[in-house]
Amino acid sequence: MSYITEINATQYNDYVINSKGPVILDFYSDDCVPCESLAGKYESLSSLFGSKVKFLKIFRQQNRDLAVSLGVKSSPTLIFYIDGKEVGSRLTGAIRKSAIIEQISSMLAQHEFNQLYSNRQLKRIDVDIAILGGGPAGMTAALYAAQAKLRVLVIDQDLTGGQVKITHLISNYPGTGGPVSGWELSEKMLRQIEEAGAKVLSAVDVTSVKLKEGDHIIQVDNEINVHSPVIILASGADPRLLSIAGEKEYKGKGISYCATCDGKYYQDKEVIVIGGGNSAIEESLFLTKFASKVTIIHQFDQLQANKTAQEQAFANNKIQFIWNTEARSFELQENGQMKVTVENLTTNQRHDVLTDGVFVFIGMIPNLNGIETVDNKLTTDNYGYIITDDDMETNLKGVFAVGDVRS
Repeated sequence: MSYITEINATQYNDYVINSKGPVILDFYSDDCVPCESLAGKYESLSSLFGSKVKFLKIFRQQNRDLAVSLGVKSSPTLIFYIDGKEVGSRLTGAIRKSAIIEQISSMLAQHEFNQLYSNRQLKRIDVDIAILGGGPAGMTAALYAAQAKLRVLVIDQDLTGGQVKITHLISNYPGTGGPVSGWELSEKMLRQIEEAGAKVLSAVDVTSVKLKEGDHIIQVDNEINVHSPVIILASGADPRLLSIAGEKEYKGKGISYCATCDGKYYQDKEVIVIGGGNSAIEESLFLTKFASKVTIIHQFDQLQANKTAQEQAFANNKIQFIWNTEARSFELQENGQMKVTVENLTTNQRHDVLTDGVFVFIGMIPNLNGIETVDNKLTTDNYGYIITDDDMETNLKGVFAVGDVRS
């Protein structure tokens, strides 16, 4: 049973401000992939906690004045209230079920929360093919399998699209007719696999992955067990870290790994980019749309990016280079700037560089967290990438690997 009530701006005061007890308000939009990802989670949580928490939805486009007055700028946005006053942190974008549950637990008495949460029921889903990861490789596999009339489930811990969805523009993918935003291409891929019959669980927590011949099991959100005789690992790769002093402490606080995500925060400011490959140079070019100056720090005396990107970077008067140099530490200053200590690899001399922000693009590492094998170990190369044959099958029967996670 669903406990969700749809309201409009004229009902906001009655249902939210003048309401007693906990309230959750979901600002949603139509044709919104993150909203679609949230809908099922929101409904199931309303069934679980609806006797104690009021679950509300409001269509953002038709109630724009209210959204603006509340500072809601994107969909979906969840706002939490107790006795008409906003509490906790707002959740936006790719909202995971666990994040909502954490907020609810803080809104209820512990015994009430525990009692209601204990009523959740474990669910089993049986499919012909389970695909872990919804980037281009995973969605291509899903499309082929779904068109073969197989039961296909794509599971992604983020929204589908992988690294593509956070790429500013893609101009080298056939069939797009020209440059297309990563987000737009990702959404088109998603719509295509759904129309073919594939099912998708996105922005979920993958609790565990157990690889066992004949019955591979993926547990999602601690309550859904997906069983499949075939699993395709398409979990991609994560940004490689520098692993130097200050990086962990200031990640997301001046150090970023995504120019598309964070570039807008550096309007008319100076930033440093660390790296010299395709990603580093292409993202540096994107950052020049915002930053007044982009300094690229590279460990070699020449770039490894494609020639077109190199030519564009050298021709851009906003971009400068520091060659044969590596970063050694980060330290946030009182004025909000980041002090980057760098070392020249030729002279071994160190000096400090002040900047408003740092972007790191030095490669990727395979994402295989939480994967367990019951019988034999999954064979990987020296860098942790999965080894497959020409048919993309691993050394484990019924386990395939595609995309950036593959050697």
